Amino acid sequence: MSNVSTAAVGFRSDRGPILVALMVTTGLIAIDATILATAIPTIVADLGGFSSFPWLFSIYLLTQAVSVPIYSKISDSIGRKPVILFGVGLFLLGSILCGFAWSMPALIAFRAVQGLGAGAVQPMAITIAGDIYTVAERAKAQGYIASVWGISAVVGPTLGGLFSEFASWHWIFFVNVPLCLAAGWLLVRFHHETVERRRRPVDWAGGILLTLSLSLVILALLEGGNAWAWVSAPSIIAFAAGLTLLVAFVLVERHAPEPVLPLWVLSRRLLGTTAAIGVGVGVVLFGVTTYVPTYLEALLGVSPLVSGLTLAMLTIGWPIAASQSGRLYLRYGFRTTVLIGTAVVVSSSAALAITSTEPSLAVVGLCCFVMGLGLGLVASPSLIAAQSSVGWGERGVVTGANMFARSIGSAVGVAALGALVNALMRGQSATEAPQEFGVAATAVFVAVAGVALVTAFVALAMPRVGRPAGDLR
Repeated sequence: MSNVSTAAVGFRSDRGPILVALMVTTGLIAIDATILATAIPTIVADLGGFSSFPWLFSIYLLTQAVSVPIYSKISDSIGRKPVILFGVGLFLLGSILCGFAWSMPALIAFRAVQGLGAGAVQPMAITIAGDIYTVAERAKAQGYIASVWGISAVVGPTLGGLFSEFASWHWIFFVNVPLCLAAGWLLVRFHHETVERRRRPVDWAGGILLTLSLSLVILALLEGGNAWAWVSAPSIIAFAAGLTLLVAFVLVERHAPEPVLPLWVLSRRLLGTTAAIGVGVGVVLFGVTTYVPTYLEALLGVSPLVSGLTLAMLTIGWPIAASQSGRLYLRYGFRTTVLIGTAVVVSSSAALAITSTEPSLAVVGLCCFVMGLGLGLVASPSLIAAQSSVGWGERGVVTGANMFARSIGSAVGVAALGALVNALMRGQSATEAPQEFGVAATAVFVAVAGVALVTAFVALAMPRVGRPAGDLR
């Protein structure tokens, strides 16, 4: 466990430097998430491949998702610090390669490298915060960390728009270089931990089966109706092989001495429901962030900067709600807080779907802001509820499982929504057929609202647990 005291949360406390390090590290992922979406039309115009652009998100999210459980398991054995530093280094390498990408396939491949780095960075930052703060303190600490998303919501789209309009989209990746170097230095300088090192076998078989199975499913979703017909031999083979390997993964995990994704994480009601909620959060979040900028640019003709700032309202609302969620769950409990959040997400996503037939910057911005408020009341409390139900030795794998669920929701969700858009667009790009893309975007927003509603029903299944005590770890 980390050698830190339990002084007050804040920059001036003895844990302040570690908090700053976690915020800068989180900024790597936050800026990358907000800067890319605004540049998609520019990237497609330069490299081509409109039907392939969902791969830029799906491959990143897939490699992030499948690596999270492995990193989390390793961190419970050797500590969080070496894992997160490795992730920062890999993310740095992926960013440099993406900046030099010369084609859409190359960019997609290099995004996979970035995703492998992100798989260590984001969950380890959250796990370290869970290690050094109590339950009562975590909401405030998560508020600090979540505020990075609010800052990135302005900085990311602004930089993405400026680079796309006045420089080159390649710089949206090169901007990660100084951030990675700063994050690495802060972690080395300020985060110190003492860990009882234990040698544990790595479940490579489970990791490989999980990667192959999900890759085939996403391949089938994104290429079905595009590279081949939905009802064709390649489509059927890809789906069947993916599902078969997924079943094989479950069988392997049941007998593995140190499974990459322990099935007990999903068998406990609290952990299972919070993981399912994470899936829903992933679909909603990336379903909106992937298509709102292109929707606004294609139908309203706004610049990437304007579309990005409109989308930024979502990631501004999120940290505001996340930072205040502690007051709610300490008073009313985790389940009630999550239910309030899902109700807000359902109403805002439904409003976005209903109003999407008549595009309006103000309406889209308002819907995104309210949706961000709702997600802030869902994501943080559900994760903290899961973390608080286990001890230090299991916290890494539980956090990893929750982040894995969110990443899988994001990856498969983007792929499924991409398949929907490709089916409706029939090979046309958003700039070539803006009206058709408007119809496709409305279909995406309706699907997102449906997922939000299902997530609300899952939240109802969360067990009622007592209000957390302030000193619980």
